[in-house]
Amino acid sequence: MTTLYTMPGTCSLACNIAIAWLDAPVGIKNIAYGDQNSEEYLAINPKGKVPALRFDDGEVLTELTAIMAWLGAEFGSQGYSRDVRLGYREAEALSFMTSEVHAAYGPHFAPQRFASSDAAQEEVKQAAYDTLRSHYERMDSKLADAGGEWYLGKRSFADAFLYVLTRWLDQTPLDIEDYPALKRHRERMEADEKVQMALTRQDMQPIG
Repeated sequence: MTTLYTMPGTCSLACNIAIAWLDAPVGIKNIAYGDQNSEEYLAINPKGKVPALRFDDGEVLTELTAIMAWLGAEFGSQGYSRDVRLGYREAEALSFMTSEVHAAYGPHFAPQRFASSDAAQEEVKQAAYDTLRSHYERMDSKLADAGGEWYLGKRSFADAFLYVLTRWLDQTPLDIEDYPALKRHRERMEADEKVQMALTRQDMQPIG
């Protein structure tokens, strides 16, 4: 069986949710934190990161947006990547969320990669929070403009990754209460039985 490798607390939850929404015949292998650097996992994904999708023939696909594109093309019906207009917008949203928002979390998750002293690390973290604040304001506004229910007006994989980002926000000095559309989106996602299934498979709990 094709298998998605995940780890608690990571962006791989978005792919896990997509698989649940599609009822796709893809197994979930949830590895413990730290095991991404094990010899066994590095043989699957030398990058030492999740998500990774291993096919029956042993071929491996990495990177969240690539995995989402494959899921939509392989198992999607109306909507997702099979719908041209929604598919393009979905790709645009996921690109922004991964290359801009996710990337901006670098100094938060690993400040030592950006500065050596404690004082300098605190500075890069605060700069990252300023960037993230701007990103969350943009996403909150876009979600509200789209009607407030789904990020693109219709449910898409962008909503799965947006949910991950709203969870990460609680780890920062930012407050979800400042982003009412995002708060309601997170609540709606956590009421979704498929999202709950994905959380359980990844050894995670709803925030609400």
